[in-house]
Amino acid sequence: MARDNKRIATALLFTLSALTTHLLHAGENTMSASTELETWGNFVDKLRPLEQRILERIPERFRDDPQIRQQAYRLLLMATARTSIDALVGDRRYPTFVPEINIAINLFQPNADTIYKSALIEPDGVYRITGNRGTILFAKLGQLGPDMLRTGQGSAPLSYLDLDDVADKDGHFSVIISPKKPDGYDGHWWELNPKAIKLMLRQVGYDWANEIDTSIAVERLDTPAAKPRLSAQQMSDALEELPTMIGNASTFFVDHVEALRNEGYINKLKVFDVSQMSGLVGQSYYEGAYDISDDEALIVSVKVPDVCKYWSLILTNDLYETIDWYNNHSSLNGAQAKLDDDGYFRAVISAKDPGVHNWLDTAGFDSGAIQGRWLDCSGTPMPEIQKVAIGDVKKHLPATTAMVSLEEREDIIRARRAAFQQRKLW
Repeated sequence: MARDNKRIATALLFTLSALTTHLLHAGENTMSASTELETWGNFVDKLRPLEQRILERIPERFRDDPQIRQQAYRLLLMATARTSIDALVGDRRYPTFVPEINIAINLFQPNADTIYKSALIEPDGVYRITGNRGTILFAKLGQLGPDMLRTGQGSAPLSYLDLDDVADKDGHFSVIISPKKPDGYDGHWWELNPKAIKLMLRQVGYDWANEIDTSIAVERLDTPAAKPRLSAQQMSDALEELPTMIGNASTFFVDHVEALRNEGYINKLKVFDVSQMSGLVGQSYYEGAYDISDDEALIVSVKVPDVCKYWSLILTNDLYETIDWYNNHSSLNGAQAKLDDDGYFRAVISAKDPGVHNWLDTAGFDSGAIQGRWLDCSGTPMPEIQKVAIGDVKKHLPATTAMVSLEEREDIIRARRAAFQQRKLW
């Protein structure tokens, strides 16, 4: 109790000092230096060139494809949805965790097992993070620097905090994040990097149906508890920066799969270095483009390391959107997959269901990307890929490979859809 009272007293000292901070921040523009207020008409005019910008980034062979063009417009819409959240509630003085990417914001190729949330912050602020770690496989909070949405450039994560390191036996956690550890504070503290402008939470689940996701809240302690009314300039600045952010978000990876093809990685894999793109520290990524017809299949095979905290395999389409993992059997992780008796993971990628448990459904996309992850594993092996006729798949698999009927597949897909919908997306 004494320790709790001490922590509360410390927090009150932060809050009392907020009056000075509030005066410094009052009316402050934290986004741009515009002197004129944005209008809706001017905002819409700035959006018009984005159509041409994204169409020019699409591989030339797809530009006359009506489905691909509509996918491009969906990317613009997803980018608008994502950035509009920041414009509406992304106040760095009063942060809140919001969805970063997901099935509705299918940008930057989200991992099917991960719930991503982020909160905008200022590097000189004092913040308290509270919540419960839950029972999912792991939850890690990262400090990120200059935001790709705003700069158009990737950046390496500044640091990560594993919530396992700060949670008590019941999963509860409370952490102060600040440039300097507060005097007299003896609770969990995480140093705030002077370049940090965003916190991002990754919640990775293996057993979607039975694990409990993390609950989290962020509170800034050096501003008054009640949020003042936004000024006209603050609202204008938030609206004004959207076109740039929408353009950056929608086009950043739109030609990524084509680049893999041009490098010769078609039905072939290579290491994917995301260390400068906010990738998870300690996680190894590999990927390559796939290209198959309706009567063909790819068999991906790899010996799973003896020690491995997390591994998975997912598919994307040609614009690098993760193929709908809610409604299609288009991803597998270490808990969902079944290994063969020799310890190998063998997956079949195809448009038609081959009756193999480890099937990855291309869901109508005959080309796209394959991406895999190894986290905290004793090795990071590169899988081999073999292209075969769909009718010959079983000839290339061990006799003991796990199989499923069409009826069982229906049940599996319905169960995974229900399980993922129950995860905490907001």
